[in-house]
Amino acid sequence: MNCEILAVGTELLMGEIVNTDAQMIAQGLNEHGFNVYWQTVVGDNPDRLRAALETAKSRADILITTGGLGPTADDLTKETVAEVFGRPLKMDEVQLARLKERMGPKMTPNNEKQAMLPENCTVLVNDWGTAPGCAFEADGCHVIMLPGPPRECTPMFQLRALPYLEQLCGGVIGSRYVKIFGQGESSVEYLTRPLADSLENVTMAPYAKEGECELRITARAETKEAALALCDPVVEQVKAILGDKVYGVDVSSLEEVVVRGLEARGMTIACAESCTGGLIAKRITDVSGASGVFGYGCVTYWNEAKMGLLGVSPQTIEQHTEVSAQCALEMARGVRRLAGASVGISTTGYAGPTGGTEENPVGTVYIGLSWEGGETVFRPDRRYMRTREQVRRHAASHALDLVRREVLNL
Repeated sequence: MNCEILAVGTELLMGEIVNTDAQMIAQGLNEHGFNVYWQTVVGDNPDRLRAALETAKSRADILITTGGLGPTADDLTKETVAEVFGRPLKMDEVQLARLKERMGPKMTPNNEKQAMLPENCTVLVNDWGTAPGCAFEADGCHVIMLPGPPRECTPMFQLRALPYLEQLCGGVIGSRYVKIFGQGESSVEYLTRPLADSLENVTMAPYAKEGECELRITARAETKEAALALCDPVVEQVKAILGDKVYGVDVSSLEEVVVRGLEARGMTIACAESCTGGLIAKRITDVSGASGVFGYGCVTYWNEAKMGLLGVSPQTIEQHTEVSAQCALEMARGVRRLAGASVGISTTGYAGPTGGTEENPVGTVYIGLSWEGGETVFRPDRRYMRTREQVRRHAASHALDLVRREVLNL
């Protein structure tokens, strides 16, 4: 079924606020097997809104509107939708009573318009705000109206609109998310295309993420459990094709995999960072429970800090410079020793845009790793690191992935 998202609000049109509702709804529809073909933003103007609704009505099977359900004069979504789809508004006494109970003495007469709903609609009860949503079908188009504030729109879509939509398509969708690092979207698609072409009841779609790739595997069945059971054999086939480029299934991030892996093994980690400026430590501590595995980090930009805190040899700096495999390894050893950690990870490099040498141009990063089972240095391919921000982000990801591969054997 083909969907259109119509966001109503002059503040969205003028760029005063970001339309996060549309992003959230589009992702949710996509995950549940609905095709999102159009997104439209229109201001609080009844004529332009009417024209946008007429266009959506002519081309979409499902229309989801956000915003314009409030009590003020510029909240015109319901009135205009009712006019375009021939569904007169009628006071819903149950929702009016609910409004009065929720708002109490502070309720003013104009708030009553929030309880005006299209005749014979399905009411979507709003437990997170005052304006109820609603859903109905007219002229072959299913219309769902949701409130605009994200704190209301998100739970209303997830807990009210999605159950309504699932009844339309029969069965439920189940998806597995294969997370991949070190393999681009085009390469993943090329390698997995023969498998994707052979599938009948399961679909696969790759998505490029920042510095990595995600492969969504989706099936539809009578229950969520049955749908996921259809996905599982395909997940195993993908893992066999992509090998250790797959860092997890249904996990949130590389750092989550690293933290949970260290946690399961009773290991700890410490970071010594130069060019990444604490980004590795930041990502590790973004994970809930990271304090069980991480207790120490050093940001050592100056050579004096590398030598004084981490014990990097002055001879190493003099002979090989601070951006070298030798320096990275001594940094990793030093922070591991300083923190008494199981694992020490380090980064040193030229993030740019200035600096660098003929041997080590801008974008060069050395990652040092020292752990109870050995030590190694890795130099990521700098061709994909075009800006200072990219250098730092990719270096941090490569560092986490190095721990995953070498220390955790994942």
